[in-house]
Amino acid sequence: MLDEGYSLGEVGRMTGSAASSVIRWRDARVRGGEKALKVRPAPGRPLALSPAQRQWIIKRLLKGALANGFATELWTTSRVATLIHQCCHIQYHRSHAARLLHEFGFSCQKPESRALERNDGRIEEWKRKDWPRVEKTLRGWVLTSSSPTNPASC
Repeated sequence: MLDEGYSLGEVGRMTGSAASSVIRWRDARVRGGEKALKVRPAPGRPLALSPAQRQWIIKRLLKGALANGFATELWTTSRVATLIHQCCHIQYHRSHAARLLHEFGFSCQKPESRALERNDGRIEEWKRKDWPRVEKTLRGWVLTSSSPTNPASC
């Protein structure tokens, strides 16, 4: 477009770009020809783990946390970072280990927290005996009012 006589501003408006971008493109074309205008992905930081190391980590994850020397079967991001450091000698922060797990196709899971004093037998008994009675009365055991602002109107 510049070769056809359009100004920098006109080319910018036609392409939906800033004139400064058009100047950069023009200068790149002058220095390197049409090849210099080809889109190139930004290289970014190189991967810390090689493809072989990534496969090895996936295999270790699939074996389970117990098989890898941890006290429970729960994989935490800290444990994954520890595993990576032990096998590959690469330090990963746990948040980066979480991203890596998502890349591998794993999802985050949190253990279900339950009180140590929990008595499943008593809970089942309550569900069987008391819950039907509570469920049948509106709002549990409380008398209801037709007006939420005036309890004496019932």
